[in-house]
Amino acid sequence: MSRMKPGRVTDDQRGPLLICTIGDLILDVVVLPDAPLAPDGDTPATIRLTAGGQAANVATWASVLGARSRLICARGTDQSSELAASDLGRRSEICGPVIAGRGGVVVSTRELDGARTMASDRGVASRLDPSALDPSWVRTADVLHVSGYCLLREPMAEAAITAARLAPRVTVDLASAHDIARFGSQDFTARLQALAPDLVFANEAERAAVGDLDTRWVIKLGAQGAIFPEGHLPAAAAAVLDTTGAGDALAAGYLVGGPELAIAAAARCVSSVGAMPPDPR
Repeated sequence: MSRMKPGRVTDDQRGPLLICTIGDLILDVVVLPDAPLAPDGDTPATIRLTAGGQAANVATWASVLGARSRLICARGTDQSSELAASDLGRRSEICGPVIAGRGGVVVSTRELDGARTMASDRGVASRLDPSALDPSWVRTADVLHVSGYCLLREPMAEAAITAARLAPRVTVDLASAHDIARFGSQDFTARLQALAPDLVFANEAERAAVGDLDTRWVIKLGAQGAIFPEGHLPAAAAAVLDTTGAGDALAAGYLVGGPELAIAAAARCVSSVGAMPPDPR
């Protein structure tokens, strides 16, 4: 297995790195209530609508951090799909089939103690089929970054595994420990092994939820920073508004520029609302 080193923003021969991701493109609805949600009541809150999904978040952060990015996904034809694609398309290339039907929507609500709850409607995303892949989407990239949520559904899981076989390097960010346990740790680990990743991103619970792998790890520790193959780095000081997407920003930062950029990107993410970097417009 090849061993992937952190990316460099530019290559003298080819220009900026190209980070290709595969996974969901969803409409992300982030809700930050000002008080506990009251049954049959109206609770004031800060609410943001942006493109989202683990793979889409990484693609956007990679672009903002100086790389080129490409997202492979299946997307729908409804208004939520159009909003998400319009938002993401300003900063990343989008490849993959458009399928008649609903796009994905995820509502993420932050509790007052900082915990998050999510309600997810994946829409047509899981209908990404291996036959829809153009090999050039993957072969021309420097790395393929796989959302672990791909591995929870077919035919999306087989599409991700097929893409990984075409990629020069493969990284993956695991699905939540809850989703892995519900799917089945042994089956999830088998699909993860089929990807043959060079590097896996996970938090401590996610790492514990899967079996042994011949790979390198980035363990995300939240407010304590992260453990990289190069060693532990503490989190950077930041005024924390919302932790949604911080792990995705960290992954993009590491792929583009290594541990220091990863930590800086995560700090930048938690300083704003939502998983995506603020729109420069």
